[in-house]
Amino acid sequence: MADNLLYLTELIGLRVYDLKKRTIGRLRDAALVPLIHPSRIDRFLVGGGWAWLSIRHDQVESISLDGIQLRDERLTPYHSDEYLLRLSRDLLDQQIIDVHGRKVVRVTDVTFEIRRADDHDELHVLEVDVGVRSMFRRLVQGVLPPRWVRKLQERIPPNSIPWEFCNIVESDPQRRLRLNISTRALEEMHPADLADIVEELSPEDREAIFEQMDSEAAAEALSEVDRDIQASILESLDSEKAADIVEEMSPDEAADVLAELEEETSEEILREMETEPKAEVRELLEFKEDTAGGLMNTEYVAVPASATVSDALAALRGNEELLESLNAILLVDEDERLAGVVPLARVLIAAPGAPLHELVTEPLIKVSVEESQDRVIELFDKYNLLTLPVVDENNRLAGVITADDIISVLRQS
Repeated sequence: MADNLLYLTELIGLRVYDLKKRTIGRLRDAALVPLIHPSRIDRFLVGGGWAWLSIRHDQVESISLDGIQLRDERLTPYHSDEYLLRLSRDLLDQQIIDVHGRKVVRVTDVTFEIRRADDHDELHVLEVDVGVRSMFRRLVQGVLPPRWVRKLQERIPPNSIPWEFCNIVESDPQRRLRLNISTRALEEMHPADLADIVEELSPEDREAIFEQMDSEAAAEALSEVDRDIQASILESLDSEKAADIVEEMSPDEAADVLAELEEETSEEILREMETEPKAEVRELLEFKEDTAGGLMNTEYVAVPASATVSDALAALRGNEELLESLNAILLVDEDERLAGVVPLARVLIAAPGAPLHELVTEPLIKVSVEESQDRVIELFDKYNLLTLPVVDENNRLAGVITADDIISVLRQS
């Protein structure tokens, strides 16, 4: 253990000395002001009962296991400040998100680094400790001298998370802002990993995170969580924020999650949505959930039956947001009736001037919007489909069902 490292369990209870080496009191807590500095301890709180004093970081001369020596003893009474993140009160024993390890953990101790700056010591948060070693320190705190504890713990492997990978779980959205707690690191995670984390949190913590997140990232994560949790999250948000998130979802996913809500809540969200996505979602809500119409998505790429490969590539460039889930181009006649399906792989290797109708798969497999979910699953299994077009009673293209949709159905059954 390096001499310039200190644990929160060692820090709390340290004696604080004035300029004449007299004891002022014992340290009760230490606090960050994240808006000023993300890792440097800004305030030390000393005293007890109702007589707590506040020590600024620049009033400290030195910090060690032997105590905290002041260089300026003009202290002020401590007053609660919503911009302070108190480590003992607000972090110790609390859940945080490890954005690097993609999991929720509980803090059992904090490791600081003592740094010399402008001829005095500063304390910086280095890591959050979550393993057995920190639990051992907590158990023997005050029972054995700190230097003995340090020696004994060497046999136990450390388990800690660098401070920059920690995202604090704060259920009050206003306090998240005051503490400068950003959701940027969460937004950069894979939606499936973020969904796993969300499912471990309390309803209040989920609400706070989704309230602050970018709507697109929130929509991607929401699509990955269980249906009952999806509904719970949307119900907890105000209708405007919920609408922003639902608009970023694919129409079929949006319709599925709105169908899980109370009708009044669903209508409130729909009223806040923009006209075009709202119309698509309303149309899908008309279909029964266990039919092809209830499964289908209205986001696809369709071109005229007379189109060429060049036309298809141009259509793809105009729909870049669909490329991740797209695996076929659909052909329609002048009346929007389905005329064929062309696998995307065939488009990519064909000559630019090749007519698309020469690349269609045979036979053309399609289903009606009223077809049962069981029959749809049977067709995907029998023909190893990736995309299945859905048509109305006049054979006009209504939407598509993809293999991903079927996997989601099978997971929920």
